Amino acid sequence: MNILAVDTAGKSAAVAVLRDDTLLYETQCNNGLTHSETLLPMIDTALRACGLTVADLDLLGATNGPGSFTGLRIGLSVIKGLALPRQIPCAPVSTMAALAYGMAGQGTVIGAQDARRGQVYWAAFDLETHSRLTPDAAAPVASLQEFVQNCKKPLFFVGDGAALCYNVYEQVPGVAVCPPALQVLRGAGVALAAKALWESGACVSPAELLPDYHRLSQAERERAEKEKQQGEPTNAI
Repeated sequence: MNILAVDTAGKSAAVAVLRDDTLLYETQCNNGLTHSETLLPMIDTALRACGLTVADLDLLGATNGPGSFTGLRIGLSVIKGLALPRQIPCAPVSTMAALAYGMAGQGTVIGAQDARRGQVYWAAFDLETHSRLTPDAAAPVASLQEFVQNCKKPLFFVGDGAALCYNVYEQVPGVAVCPPALQVLRGAGVALAAKALWESGACVSPAELLPDYHRLSQAERERAEKEKQQGEPTNAI
């Protein structure tokens, strides 16, 4: 089985090609360019390097959230565009699961993406089996305290929100530091998580590949707050 997997949920873009259990190709790009500029050339280079075309692909995987709203839409649109003409099955990969599948070992891993305003998107996984321990959620960093204190150790944080978590929990016994260069979301993690979705029968058609934002956008939140304020009676003077 040939799997093409991409990630555009954060600042960096990632692409990987997996054939069965063998990683054929993997690349990461964090050069400040937008995903709309980098993703298609990265995919083209990956397929050429592996001697493949889109017609040779059996499964397409992409992170579908949570993460950057614009980034997710770019990645999903590209994957759907590649998949639709041939109706190639698609794997909607949780960003948190992709982070977890990029690591291996013993203990617990928390995937954490910066959700702004002192919050992170997060979920926890068993590091050895990659089985999910918590659902994806958006929450203040401080709200992770009970889980961090009680989970199986060692505990690692990965993702672009890892630094926020380490700032709060680094001194907790059993919390292990993961070097910043290894905290990034890897294309291989997306590919392995996509393969697991395929094996569990959880893949979808191209038309069914949709983002999972987990919360309203900033513009939607601001509009809702404005409408709430306008709907409240004003105090007459």
